Amino acid sequence: MNIAIVGATGLVGNKMLEILEERNFPLKNIIPIASKKSEGSSVIFRGKKYKVISLENFIDQKIDIALFSAGAEVSLKWAPVFSSKGIYVIDNSSAWRMNDAIKLIIPEINGNLLELTDRIIANPNCSTIQMLMALAPIHKKFKIERIIVSTYQSVTGTGKAGINQLNNETNNIKGLKIYPHQIHQNALPQCDNFLENGYTKEEMKLVNETHKILSDESVKVSATAVRIPVYGGHAESVNIELSEKTNCEEIKKLLNETSGVTVQDDPKKSIYPMPIKAEGKDEVFVGRIREDFSKENSFNLWIVSDNLRKGAATNTIQIAEYLINNFTF
Repeated sequence: MNIAIVGATGLVGNKMLEILEERNFPLKNIIPIASKKSEGSSVIFRGKKYKVISLENFIDQKIDIALFSAGAEVSLKWAPVFSSKGIYVIDNSSAWRMNDAIKLIIPEINGNLLELTDRIIANPNCSTIQMLMALAPIHKKFKIERIIVSTYQSVTGTGKAGINQLNNETNNIKGLKIYPHQIHQNALPQCDNFLENGYTKEEMKLVNETHKILSDESVKVSATAVRIPVYGGHAESVNIELSEKTNCEEIKKLLNETSGVTVQDDPKKSIYPMPIKAEGKDEVFVGRIREDFSKENSFNLWIVSDNLRKGAATNTIQIAEYLINNFTF
């Protein structure tokens, strides 16, 4: 395969290169693409340097699949251009997620929806991916009626600018601020911009994307998204109300049998998921599984994952692998 990475010089683009190498992805050539200001720089893949080209110059390249991680504006403009040339586009931005004609895919959950005619495929939001990796099997067996989720999101979710602000503030260095307030030693109850309904875009992504991926708008979702000064990944406190009766042991057994999910739940030994332990791993980690005594058929879970990997780059590459394994190119 000839694989293009659009946004190759960004955090997720770099992570895509790393994961393609780790997974021994079947490719013939890698084409790193970025903005004009990055043109001429280079990236390293499998020990070899590759020159970065600009979007305007991709036309001469032979490309089978393009992995996009350059923001919604770039995706809205360029994904149709790529797809019109027969290239499969897997987009990591918010541009196409809620488009009725575009499929929103977590391969372990709804990869079976993909067809050869899907030339643009949307990758869900990082917070949605890790939450549904844990909740989809529970919903399938016990029917979730309501989800209340509070996220604790790494600065890596804001890219290099978020990391730079935290590093600068930690070291008392003046620099560009991407957040409206100090993030060092702080917690900001604002991820993305506020909407007219009082929720942020990030919070509404958890609502809308959950409905689309589960193909079930009856599931009630209430979300609060918080940015915290950590690097390793996102954490989520999730409360679920079920239609069917079950218990903690059945939920743990189900999650232990779920591909891509690892249960870490031994509170007496202080064993539970943490961003610092999830960093660099592709699994979604679940712990603190316990009954909610205030509401019948309700449970609490603590869900953690590396947002740059399963929440972005890994899920994107898994979609590409699904296409290659199931369709003839």
